[in-house]
Amino acid sequence: MAYLIPAIFLIVLVFALVKKVKIYDEFSLGIGEAVRFTLSLLPCLAAVFMMCELFEVSTLSQRLTDLLSPLFSLLGIPKELTKLVLIKPFSGSGSIAYLTEIIQKYGADSYIARCACVCFGSSETVFYISAVYFAGLKKKNLAAPIAIVLISTFFTTILGCLICKFM
Repeated sequence: MAYLIPAIFLIVLVFALVKKVKIYDEFSLGIGEAVRFTLSLLPCLAAVFMMCELFEVSTLSQRLTDLLSPLFSLLGIPKELTKLVLIKPFSGSGSIAYLTEIIQKYGADSYIARCACVCFGSSETVFYISAVYFAGLKKKNLAAPIAIVLISTFFTTILGCLICKFM
C-alpha cells in the first residue's frame, strides 16, 4: 500500500508526458477550479451550520425528540436513540457527542449502545454532504435525493436495531 500512491502518480505523469500535456498548466487550472468550487461551498455550509445551531437552540430538537420517541419505540428504535437519529443527518460532531453520552451512560456492551453505534456508523450527515455534492450545480434540485437518503437511513436504523436485538 505504501507504493500505491507513488505508483499512481508516476503512471499519471508518464501518461501525461506521452499525451504531451502541459502538466504544470493543467495542475494550475485544476487548483483554480478547486478554489472556485470551495468558495461556492461556503454559503451552503454556512446555511447547514446555522440550521443545526437553530435546531438545537430553538428547543425544536428536544420537542421533536419527545414527540417521536414513542413512535421510534414502536418501530424498534430505543427511545434513548431518538435524539441521535434526529441529529445525525444534520451534524456529525453533534451526533458524536450524543453517541459518547449514550456509551458512557449505558455501557459499551449494552443493547442501546450497540444500536447507537450501528445507527451512527451506518448513516451520514445528509445535509452537509448534500451541500458539498450539489454546491457546484447550477440547477439545485435537492428534494428527491435528500428524501431518498433520509428514508433509507431511517429504514436502515430500524433494521440495525433489529439486528442488534438478536446479537
